[in-house]
Amino acid sequence: MIRFFTSIRLTVVCLALGLVLVFFGTMAQDPIGLYLAQDKFFRSFFVSAAPMWAAMKKTLQMLHIYMPPSTAADVLHGSRFPVFPGGYLIGGVLLINLVASHFKRFSLTWDKAGIWLAHAGLILLLLGQLGTDMLSRESSLHLREGESRNYSETEREAELAVVDTTDPAGDKVIAIPQRALMGRQSFQHPDLPFTLRIKQFYPNSEVANRPANSTEPPAATKDIGLHATVKDLPRVTEMDKRDVPSAVVEVITPQGTLGTWLASEYIDQPQSFTCNNRTYQITLRARRYYMPYSLKLLNFQHDVYPGTDIPRNFSSRVVVERPNTGEKREVLIYMNNPLRYAGETYYQASYDPDNHGTILQVVHNPSWLTPYFSCILVGAGLLLQFGIHLLGFTLKRKPA
Repeated sequence: MIRFFTSIRLTVVCLALGLVLVFFGTMAQDPIGLYLAQDKFFRSFFVSAAPMWAAMKKTLQMLHIYMPPSTAADVLHGSRFPVFPGGYLIGGVLLINLVASHFKRFSLTWDKAGIWLAHAGLILLLLGQLGTDMLSRESSLHLREGESRNYSETEREAELAVVDTTDPAGDKVIAIPQRALMGRQSFQHPDLPFTLRIKQFYPNSEVANRPANSTEPPAATKDIGLHATVKDLPRVTEMDKRDVPSAVVEVITPQGTLGTWLASEYIDQPQSFTCNNRTYQITLRARRYYMPYSLKLLNFQHDVYPGTDIPRNFSSRVVVERPNTGEKREVLIYMNNPLRYAGETYYQASYDPDNHGTILQVVHNPSWLTPYFSCILVGAGLLLQFGIHLLGFTLKRKPA
């Protein structure tokens, strides 16, 4: 086992497999989309047959051999038989190989200090990438001029929110993430006097009005669901499109059921009901990430080059307000100048067509500094090792 994991041949094999994985993972992004390709190739231990076949058919097109391209639905519902190691497996084996071979071959001495630093940088780089995959998240913050918000939203994940609006001083929100809804389970919470049962969940759907004379059953028994139908649609993975989920939710009390409600991102207003003399709202919305501070948009500026429609700069002047510390200050966010605050990074991403609203990309990545530290360690290690050998060579030279 020691010989296997410390072998230089294993290093070469892992690097070669990594090159092949990057190539086919890049090829697969066209037919099945960026996010699905990332999950199937790089954020997995094994690549199954369906995504690999999609990548191979795209590669054959480059050689003028045309075959019917695979779609995202083909990959999602295709064969899951593993045919190639994934990014997590290759990276994990390479990390073990690097650490094991380092401790076997190099002793902790001054003349090997540069090698220790360089290897430490490579190890940190691999661990930092793993941390990024596991801990980072991206969301967006849409603000109109004069509007203030203390949360960001992610467009590719939903949540079922049940809001207790009885207290006029503030709402109490219970949110269930989409990955839990897909299991069609029952949910209980100490602050809710009822149980939520997910009767049906549609990862991608289409909601339409139900005609009065329709023979098709309504989507639910309460509120908007009485006058609507819901249709299951295939998942989409294109960069410029997204799934619109829907769910049929039953509210069950100890005395019996209150009925079923249709919750969907197609429905833009919450639906209300009462239970134990308290008022609740139920809605399916984009998942929110709340912050202990708020951002208010004062002004959005869209500059173009004179005489053209070519953008020159986008900038958002916002106010950061944190009630628990009393902080309140203005910040200018513009291209290549993000706001880094409280573990979040706000980038200027887009804007509203009327130039009175901004869209900020919010990135939460605790490992964002690891690539910089890795490069510094590797660079310092190589310089130190070169300097040690240069100094030793200089001292050994004999005078002419």
